[in-house]
Amino acid sequence: MVPAEPPVELRFRRQLTYRKALGDLWHFRELVLTLGERELRARYKQAFLGFSWAILTPLVYMVVFTVFFQRVADVDTEGAPYALFSYIALVPWTFFSNAVSLGGVSLIQNIPLLNKVYCPREVFPIASTCVAAVDAACSLLVLAVLFLVYWYPPAWASIWVPVLFVVQLAFTLGVAFILSSALVYVRDLRHMVPIILQLGLFASPVAYGIDEIPTSFRWLYALLNPLAPVIDGYRRTVLHGAAPDLTLLGLGALTATVVLTGGYALFKRLETGLADVA
Repeated sequence: MVPAEPPVELRFRRQLTYRKALGDLWHFRELVLTLGERELRARYKQAFLGFSWAILTPLVYMVVFTVFFQRVADVDTEGAPYALFSYIALVPWTFFSNAVSLGGVSLIQNIPLLNKVYCPREVFPIASTCVAAVDAACSLLVLAVLFLVYWYPPAWASIWVPVLFVVQLAFTLGVAFILSSALVYVRDLRHMVPIILQLGLFASPVAYGIDEIPTSFRWLYALLNPLAPVIDGYRRTVLHGAAPDLTLLGLGALTATVVLTGGYALFKRLETGLADVA
C-alpha cells in the first residue's frame, strides 16, 4: 500500500536564516541595479514627456490641493505657503505609492526570469522601489523651485531627513514584499491596490496637517499609518525648523520595523512556490 504522505524524515523543510538571505541579496546587488535600469528604460522609452511624468503627478496633486483644500478646508500651515506644505508631503507619498504599485506586480511581470534564472526573488520588488526613488528624486527639482519662488529656504533641522527617510523606506519595502508575494497567489488584489492607495492618500496627512487628528487618537494614527509621523516630520524639520515628534515617530518606526521584518519573512516563506504558482 502506497502511503498518502512521504515519511517525516524525507520531507523537505527549508531552513531560513536572515544572515544567509541578506548575504545572497548582497551578492546579487548588481542585478538590482540592472533590473532597475531596465524598468526605467521600459517605462520612459517611448514616452513623449519622458522623466517629466515623475514630476507631473505630484505637481498636479499640489495644484488641485492648493486650489480646493486651501480655500475650502482652510488648512493651518503654521505660516508656510500651502503649495510647499502640500508638495513636501506629496513627494514621500508619491514615492510610497509608486514603490508599492511597481513592486506589487514586479514578480508577475518577471515570470520568464523567475522560471529561468536563479536569484533571490526579493531583488524584483527592491529594484522597483529603486525606480520609485529615482522618480522621487526627480520630483525634488520642483521642491527646489518652490523654495526659490516663495523665498522660503529649508530650515537647519533638515538634518533629520535621513532618519525620517529610513523609517519611510523600511515601511515601503515591507509593504512591497507583502504585496508582491501575495499578488502571485491572489491575483484579485491587483485590482484593489489602486483603490487602497487612493484612499491612503486622503487617510494620510498630505493635504492637511497631522494636527487635524484629535490628540487622543494621534498615537494610534501614527501606529497604524507610519507615513503620518514621517510626513509630519518632513514638514516640522524642513519648513518649520523644529525636531520631529519623537513619540509619534517612534511609534511609526515600530510599525515600520514589524512590517519590514514580517513582510520579508512572509516573502521568503512563499518564495519557494512563486515560480510554480506564477
